[in-house]
Amino acid sequence: MVIWNFVGGDMRKTGITRLLCMVIAISFIVSGCQTTSFYGSKHLARTGVGTRILLMPTDVELSEMNAGGITEPNAGWTETAEKLITAILHDKMSEIGAKFTFYKLEENDFQIETDLVQLKKLHGAVGNTILLHKYLPVFELPSKQEKFDWTLGPKVRVLRKKHNADYALFVYIRDSYTSGGRAVAIFLAAAIFGVGLQGGTQVGFASLVDLDSGDIVWFNRLFRGTGDLRERIPAEETVSILLTNFPK
Repeated sequence: MVIWNFVGGDMRKTGITRLLCMVIAISFIVSGCQTTSFYGSKHLARTGVGTRILLMPTDVELSEMNAGGITEPNAGWTETAEKLITAILHDKMSEIGAKFTFYKLEENDFQIETDLVQLKKLHGAVGNTILLHKYLPVFELPSKQEKFDWTLGPKVRVLRKKHNADYALFVYIRDSYTSGGRAVAIFLAAAIFGVGLQGGTQVGFASLVDLDSGDIVWFNRLFRGTGDLRERIPAEETVSILLTNFPK
């Protein structure tokens, strides 16, 4: 198992996420039409009262790509996307008949809030590592060949106890939108120099985590140059892609 201890820092500020976007784009070329999902187990362990899934607060950020290719976070867009994704996840879980509950943050409980922030960072760090080492064969780790063996560690058990849940569903998305200036730069670069410049991209992943062991039992990625999380219908499409091959 690979267990991360992620303390402080924000991957968005290091440029790692942007690098991984390029890596994932290459991986799509390499992997062709292969499935995007990996399983630790295709069947969920069930208790006598059924399996209960905890829907974690979404880790999402929407930004605008300026003419120079720099992404600038947009708080208003992000807030809209968070609300839409939460509502859509509720509907999707209901459609598949899953028993689920939402993570509840107690007022004035700063320790729980801190733990939540750290768990989201931990999931983001582990998920981006999976994108690099599992989806791009050239970077595959020798110890991970022929298997999917990743974990968030036993600290997630606090979620099991607090919410009486068996699994937790984490969703991570970074979505960028091409500004008018960037669109002009893309057009001119192609028309004058024959060079392609990157526009906005939608990259993310969803993980189902066993709240007893911390193991990731299912993982699915998302990477494309289309989509819009600011509107209900395209946001539903994004969530549907993220939940492709969700275990039963």
